[in-house]
Amino acid sequence: MRSSAFLVILSLQLLTTSLPSAGQAAEPVTKLLFAHGAISNNVTPLWIAKDQGFFRKYGLDVDLIFIIAGRAAQAMLAGQVSVGLVGATHVTNAVTGGGDLTMILGLENRLDYLFIARPPIKSGEELKGKKVAIGTPSGSAALATYVALDHLGLIPRRDNVVLLQVGGVPERLAALRAGSVEATSLSPELGQIVTSEGYHVLLDTGKENVPFQSSGLVISRKLMKSNPHLVESIAKAIIEGVAYIHNSSNKKAVEQTIAKYLRLDRPDRVEKAYQDLRNKLPRKPCPTREGVASVLKLMSQHGLNPKASQLKPEDVVDMSLCKKLDESGFMDRLYQGG
Repeated sequence: MRSSAFLVILSLQLLTTSLPSAGQAAEPVTKLLFAHGAISNNVTPLWIAKDQGFFRKYGLDVDLIFIIAGRAAQAMLAGQVSVGLVGATHVTNAVTGGGDLTMILGLENRLDYLFIARPPIKSGEELKGKKVAIGTPSGSAALATYVALDHLGLIPRRDNVVLLQVGGVPERLAALRAGSVEATSLSPELGQIVTSEGYHVLLDTGKENVPFQSSGLVISRKLMKSNPHLVESIAKAIIEGVAYIHNSSNKKAVEQTIAKYLRLDRPDRVEKAYQDLRNKLPRKPCPTREGVASVLKLMSQHGLNPKASQLKPEDVVDMSLCKKLDESGFMDRLYQGG
């Protein structure tokens, strides 16, 4: 079943159509499938780029699909998806396994999760002997959980904290509400929903200011060499989406997008998600070497990938396109008059 689905994905990717504009000759439009590894606020630049026509502006007809990050990376390595929004953890796993992936834009450059526990749990001490959902083993949420446990003075083996690999955000949220686990890490915009239901934030990793290269635009180095124009077009559309979000005159449209895709139905929650997004979204969305170095250190330290210690940040990210678009003035021009 899964292989059949990926074949459909692959066929969609390879499709190129020509869509005519009124009174003009048909312009070629590249049909592209774009996987994002989570349903969270950091996908907003992609949603904006699609809904506001920035992808179309650069000749792209993009279908955005959610595939949990680990599987999205696997699909990219298999050649079934060309472009993804996933974290540096998954790029690291690919590279140490001999795969061809690299991150060229960074949409979230610090760890920003809420480590949340069920109402009866009010401290780290009360998590001893309890179950905690960590998401996929090498995902950003998993590392956020390890950071939280460290901060709370908990060592899973010593304190009998059972770490369960409960997949994506919907599954972790459901497990928390059902009482299958006592705690998990959630993005702030979703964390605020359960805190209003009486759940407790044991640690806000965002306030700890941990450098961490989380979500970013990931492609293969092969694609960068074989079709640099396509890669640059994708990057420009997303960067325009970022600038659109940072323009305060677009607040209403951005909030509508956030509410639509994250299914937030209360104005106060939408407002908070909007403010959180603008606070953490880099105006110039380049990956950071410091954030990647932190990822490599944490992955090695917690035994998620011992080979991570053998890598340098430049093995995981390629800054060349971001540097080119910055030095050319492209990024600065998007903020003129805004």
